[in-house]
Parts: sequence; structure tokens; C-alpha cells
Amino acid sequence: MSLLSELNALALGLFIISTIAMTVTRQIGACIQIFVVQSLLLAASAFLLGASTPSWHLIALGCVTVIGKAISIPWLLRALVPSEIHRTRELSQTIDAPTALLAALGLTLLGYAFGAHIVGAAPNLSSGNVSMGIAALLVGLLLLAVRIEAVPQLLGILAMENGAFLAGIAIAPDFPLIAELAIAFDVLLLGFIVALLTRAAYRRIGTTEVGGLSALRERIK
Repeated sequence: MSLLSELNALALGLFIISTIAMTVTRQIGACIQIFVVQSLLLAASAFLLGASTPSWHLIALGCVTVIGKAISIPWLLRALVPSEIHRTRELSQTIDAPTALLAALGLTLLGYAFGAHIVGAAPNLSSGNVSMGIAALLVGLLLLAVRIEAVPQLLGILAMENGAFLAGIAIAPDFPLIAELAIAFDVLLLGFIVALLTRAAYRRIGTTEVGGLSALRERIK
């Protein structure tokens, strides 16, 4: 196994660990920091695959990931969401942390097993990207399901997108850059909208629970 392959495997392992950590982290600020780490590891995998191919396209995608996800989205969330929300312990979720951790581990194994059947579509170096990408997508779906606060649910959606991106750069490394730029812009727009809604909900009804948005709508009326 080459050095680039070993480094990519390390990045993939840390990537799925960071995804699982998001399901048990109870503080919104910490969740955002873990998302930054996850996005940087995603970019690192793109850089390593780009250096191995070599492919300037993948290197450019890695740069877009760093700028769009590791820098811009956390900045938007910190700038628009009230600071007290970042310091508040996140207790609103449908299952407890140990159960969420076990479910995340189970989904990781399921995603890895499923990805093992389709790794033939990717080069040997990036076969792990497919399995870990599918596993991260499933864990992100779990995060979206168990959290009932707006910002953690947004991070669940972004974690799913990161997982799909991780698998995508292995299956279709020559995906048009303009399409990736459009996706990155959509993700930024989503983060901006959710941050504004979260701030409005917290200021008007004192909570960021998604269910509270209906109460916010009634008050606006």
C-alpha cells in the first residue's frame, strides 16, 4: 500500500469517527467544531485522491470544500445564531446518547458492508471512500432523525452531504466542477436560511426546536 493510500485510509477513519461523534455531542458549539474537522478530512481525502490520480479537478474540489464548509458555514452559524445557543447544553433529542452511539455504530457497519459490494466502481485507492461515504450518509441521517433542534438538524443534513461527497469523488472523480460549485452555493444558502430562522425562533419563543417554528409562524400572523 502506497503512502497516499495509507494517508487516505487514515483520513477516512477519522472522518467516520468525527461523524459518529456528532451524534453524541450535546453542545451545539462542539457539534459545529466537529463538522469543521469532518469537512477538513473530506477535503484531505480529495487532495490525496487528486495527488494520486493526478487530478487538478479533485484538488479544486478540496479547496471548494475548505472554503465553503470548513470556513464559510461555521462563520455564518457563529455570526447569525445567538452566542448563548452555542454555550447551551443540547438536551433535546429523541433518544439518549448511548443508544444513539450504538445506532451510529450499527449504521456504520451496515454502510461499510453495503459499500463493499460496489467498490468495483472505484479505483483501489478510493474504494474505502465509497464504504465510509455511505456509512457517513447513514449516520448523518440518524443525526437528522434524533435531533429536534434546528442547528443540529442542519449539521445532520450537511454530514449526509459530506458522506455523499466522499463517496462521489471515488465513484465519479471527474464530476463537473461547475456542478460542485452550484451544490456548494446551495449548501451556503441553506446554512444562511437555517441560521436566520434559528435566531428568529430563539428571540421570539426562546427555543430552537423545529417544532417551535409553528408557534413562531402563529405569532408572526
